[in-house]
Amino acid sequence: MAAPIEDYALLSNLSTGPLISRRGSVDWLCLPRFDSASIFGALLGSEEHGRWLLAPSQPDAVVVDRHYLASTFVLETTWQTSSGQVRITDFMPVEEGRSSLVRRVTGVSGTVGLHQELRIRPRYGSVLPWVSRSRESGADLLLAMAGPDAWSLRGRHLPQPHHHLHAGEFVVAAGENVDFELEWFPSYRQVPPALDVDTALDNAVHYWTRWGGHCRQDGPYGGAVKRSLLVLRALTHYETGGIVAAPTTSLPEDFGGSRNWDYRYCWLRDAALTLESMLTHGYESEALKWRNWLLRAIAGDPEDIQIMYGIAGERDLPEKELGHLPGYQDARPVRIGNAAVSQYQADVVGEVMVALERLRLAGGKEDHFSWALQYALLGFVEKHFDDKDFGLWEMRGRAQYFTHSRVMMWAAFDCGVRAVRDHGLQGPLEHWKELRERLRTEIMEQGFNRELNSFTQTYGGTEVDAALLALPQVGFLAYADERMLGTVSRLEKELLTDDGLLLRYRTETGVDGLKPGEHPFLACSFWLVEQYARTERWTDARILMDKLVGFSNELGLLSEEYAVKEERMAGNFPQAFSHLALVRAADAMHGVDRLSLAVTETA
Repeated sequence: MAAPIEDYALLSNLSTGPLISRRGSVDWLCLPRFDSASIFGALLGSEEHGRWLLAPSQPDAVVVDRHYLASTFVLETTWQTSSGQVRITDFMPVEEGRSSLVRRVTGVSGTVGLHQELRIRPRYGSVLPWVSRSRESGADLLLAMAGPDAWSLRGRHLPQPHHHLHAGEFVVAAGENVDFELEWFPSYRQVPPALDVDTALDNAVHYWTRWGGHCRQDGPYGGAVKRSLLVLRALTHYETGGIVAAPTTSLPEDFGGSRNWDYRYCWLRDAALTLESMLTHGYESEALKWRNWLLRAIAGDPEDIQIMYGIAGERDLPEKELGHLPGYQDARPVRIGNAAVSQYQADVVGEVMVALERLRLAGGKEDHFSWALQYALLGFVEKHFDDKDFGLWEMRGRAQYFTHSRVMMWAAFDCGVRAVRDHGLQGPLEHWKELRERLRTEIMEQGFNRELNSFTQTYGGTEVDAALLALPQVGFLAYADERMLGTVSRLEKELLTDDGLLLRYRTETGVDGLKPGEHPFLACSFWLVEQYARTERWTDARILMDKLVGFSNELGLLSEEYAVKEERMAGNFPQAFSHLALVRAADAMHGVDRLSLAVTETA
């Protein structure tokens, strides 16, 4: 059975992200990309669906330390046994074009027996590959093959075949290193040459340390901010610049339930928010790369814009269910692809426009392509001015007028106005002002309930939604505006759990078209921290922030949601949105200027 979500560590080579459990089992690995089919799928089933276990064989073995080396994704796990101590170093080489996972066993003291078990199961655990033993350059290797894909395992103590798996035992003495490298390559090509593990390890440490060293961060949450930015980098493809929402699919939002989604794709919203965070913390070149991914992904007829794309900008992401997988601790169905790709979400253009306006404020220059595309996007928003949508949370119920979506449409035109007025770009200034004002009037008339002194989730409704916390973030009104404070008061009454965490919305209303039940979405609580800090509710902000940061595992990783009573993480992991929201909240706590958009003069 899969381990608790919080027991997993993430590795990265800026192309994919395996998860390794605290007990030394690689239970999730998709090669060569985040969105490739898994070869290790025990995370969503059992060991029969693929895994790579490497751990001491003694029953008294315990993990006494597990950490990343400094600002890296090089994982060190130290085991203590009655006969000695051993350290396992797991990492992915960052050499361009190489897709491999390296596991080094180092004897620290005494002698320790190790057990290794390898089950390669391509196509999400549905295929049994052909495995053979061969010799390359004077060394033994295992070679597995299935259709277009092949995998090689190199090492001194290769496991032996045992009933459709490979297993083996070996002993490591103090001062001894035993290395293994599992590498993917196309089956129609030759086996790649052996890796120099020492050099690859040095290169990986150097890359991540150098990247993390550019991070501008301070204050009591500086460490959490740095690790969050590193996670965002780890979830970004080195070549395309696309950032996946998470490296996993179908980790449940409700244990045993059906709220299981594939997050291994690139949401425009996440990319835009990542751009903002990178700008704030000293990564201008990365911000420009993310901007270029955004522009390439949405290039073409604005009518064809999607809310998400594949890592390289692919558009076809059909959703299907994998019936052969029982799911994470029996949470069914397991899904690949995401049907939300076809939804109209009216907020997305606003998210993109806000991010690109902040890039302009930071000194980023527009070119003939980037501004022309934004101009066209505003035309798309105008064309769909009266259309209902499915909202930020990708509701699978009926389309409605979601207040947050309408505010983000307002923000899109606001950014267009600013682009012309403040940056000298060409556009119909007065027309965009008119559309912006029409939206503001409409939102205040239909999205704000005067009797409740609160904005509402949908026009004419009475329910609230944590997404409303974004209103001051984009300059629609001030954080301390009485109408915003009234909304916060209702959020606290309606959506704050007994444990002090904020739900997205009340699922029992049926607004999302799914069975009720989910745990608090961590990003929402981080948004509440930001709101508290910006209105100088420092005690409330600090208490909530400390609680949220405390939900991170010992490696600083966060999932999508947290089940407080069960004291465990829920949802896909690690989740970019959670780490993005952590950075925003910490910036508010530190008083960091995020190049925020001032409240417009029409407020």
